[in-house]
Amino acid sequence: MKPYADHFSALAAKYASCRPGYPGELFAYLAGLGARRDLAWDCAAGSGQATLPLAQWFRRVVGTDASSAMLAQAPPHPQVEYRVAPAEQSGLESRTVDLVTVAQALHWLELDAFYAEVQRVLVPGGVLAVWTYGVTRLDHPGADQALSHFYSQIVGPYWPADRCHVESGYRTLPFPFPELAPPNFQMQEEWTLPQLLGYVGTWSATRRFREATGRDPVEDLGGELARQWGDPATRRRISWPLSMRLGRSERPGDDEI
Repeated sequence: MKPYADHFSALAAKYASCRPGYPGELFAYLAGLGARRDLAWDCAAGSGQATLPLAQWFRRVVGTDASSAMLAQAPPHPQVEYRVAPAEQSGLESRTVDLVTVAQALHWLELDAFYAEVQRVLVPGGVLAVWTYGVTRLDHPGADQALSHFYSQIVGPYWPADRCHVESGYRTLPFPFPELAPPNFQMQEEWTLPQLLGYVGTWSATRRFREATGRDPVEDLGGELARQWGDPATRRRISWPLSMRLGRSERPGDDEI
């Protein structure tokens, strides 16, 4: 079995405050795919970046994560229940879940066991939605080039091997469900320089660089970006392409069509 890769517990508070949010239209779209909106399961929920928006659309949401430290950072909500649980053991009843989501975490999971759990808990016709966001882009060419160099050359050797699946938009991972074609979504934020640097500090490659060298590469990046950015309090547009795979569990009789 694939061991649990805990890249973020030590940075749980920073992760919760520094990671970008997902577009609201993404959750409205997902809510419209099923016949019911009774229960959504957000697997590998982390600090709740996708869990809370689901509560706007579903009567009940369960967010699970193997890290208690990450879930401790997730804001409470009357319709949300957080559980410390591995992806393959949700604790949910069979055929009760209308939507399963995995945001920016599918590449960390033991896929065969997770997919078996999804098949068990989804209602007939229920939906599995997994998504990931790729390389960060800035609206300033010089700053964008500096960040790209940092991503690929400075911390590049420290990315976990599974990072390749993020860069492929999860197309390199198995997905044993009849697939739907989602619309295109993009994530955007208007961030100051300190906000961007805080986010970069939560990258798994940045953490591994620190552990291997005893040095924080974000300090050098901050100096380089400051020369491009101007006033650090200036807000610049940050964007990420969002890639999604959608699958629907089979309804009774689907194999006869």
